Amino acid sequence: MLKIGILLGSTRPNRLGEQVAAWVLDIASRRGDAEFELLDLRDHPLPHLDEPLPPSLGRYQQDHTRRWAETIAAFDGFVVVTPEYNHGVPGVLKNALDFLYAEWNNKAVGYVSYGGAGGVRSVEQLRLVAGELQMADVRQQVTLSLVTDFEDYRRFRPGAYHLPALNTLLDQVVAWSTVLAPLRTVPAFPDAPAVAA
Repeated sequence: MLKIGILLGSTRPNRLGEQVAAWVLDIASRRGDAEFELLDLRDHPLPHLDEPLPPSLGRYQQDHTRRWAETIAAFDGFVVVTPEYNHGVPGVLKNALDFLYAEWNNKAVGYVSYGGAGGVRSVEQLRLVAGELQMADVRQQVTLSLVTDFEDYRRFRPGAYHLPALNTLLDQVVAWSTVLAPLRTVPAFPDAPAVAA
């Protein structure tokens, strides 16, 4: 069965993402077409990128990188839960993405974002990064407003109208993860070992 990671892209104190990721996991766990697991960056602390180039060959020097690579390699696709900080991607999320290359290749990714403008600018940047990582980002996105989907900017209260978008996003991530499965056994570079998902 496919394994999809719900990647919580903020480690900030008092982050709102935990509530959003729990909602996504709750809805996703009702499905029977994939296994869903929360992947919290707090549980995978990484320093600022400290691997020499090229990281794409899967030959990592740092133990924390090897652990992160093993974690990411185990998933077939991802739903990224991301805030928008200053019109962009949280630094900790970008750093986590940059640590690896081959382990992200040929996997689907969808986005659930939140912020003053729904987090759309963060996702615009993430789509560019996903393309370079050879990930297939799905079109459907869930955008959550701090004004309408959070009480007092703290308690997550999503409107029911978000459910169709979330279910479509999950449909697309599962479908694309399934279609890309044969490509995940092909090395990103001819001399690189295959990364089996």
